[in-house]
Amino acid sequence: MKRYFITGIDTNVGKTVVSAILVEALQADYWKPIQCGITDGMDVNEVRKLISNSKTQVHSEAYVFAAPVSPHLAAAIESKKIEMKSIVLPSTTNNLIIEGAGGMMVPLSKNNYVIQLARELDAEVILVVRNYIGCINHSLLSIDYLLRNKYKIKGMILNGNFDPLVEQVITTYSDIPVLAKFPEQGAIDKVKISELASLVKKELFI
Repeated sequence: MKRYFITGIDTNVGKTVVSAILVEALQADYWKPIQCGITDGMDVNEVRKLISNSKTQVHSEAYVFAAPVSPHLAAAIESKKIEMKSIVLPSTTNNLIIEGAGGMMVPLSKNNYVIQLARELDAEVILVVRNYIGCINHSLLSIDYLLRNKYKIKGMILNGNFDPLVEQVITTYSDIPVLAKFPEQGAIDKVKISELASLVKKELFI
């Protein structure tokens, strides 16, 4: 069993859709330990709706908070506290896609951040890079942090239509492999997820 922790250079970079694509491509299980914001729906339900294979199991969250804010604030609003020891891996023998909450350095508590879950759960990091103004700075800072802190890095995923010069700067900053490039999408459904799953470089996951 291999574990992959999906994180992003910022919030709203497409982690849930990318997670669904990877789940479908690898027929892996899916787990989002911490869900913040439930008004617009739960990410576990979104993934269930988008995948087609019959092997995947979707596991329940360790924490669910109503407010669509950072985990430490969402927990505080409900007079709760996120404990790392309470975030326990689900029982499975399948490969596992673990989706983080928000960006890498979003706080879980006073001294813990989202990215630390990758180390706690012994998972390889997959960094989702979305194309927007500022993505170069956010990408290089994120990559630098992961490298300096010696995280196990599986690779990065480029999500969106990148100018070649922007893509070059991001992808040549380090030796981190690009696992997939997903063009900008409109409506997402099972058919689209299946199509995008074919773009994943599965040979890099062997």
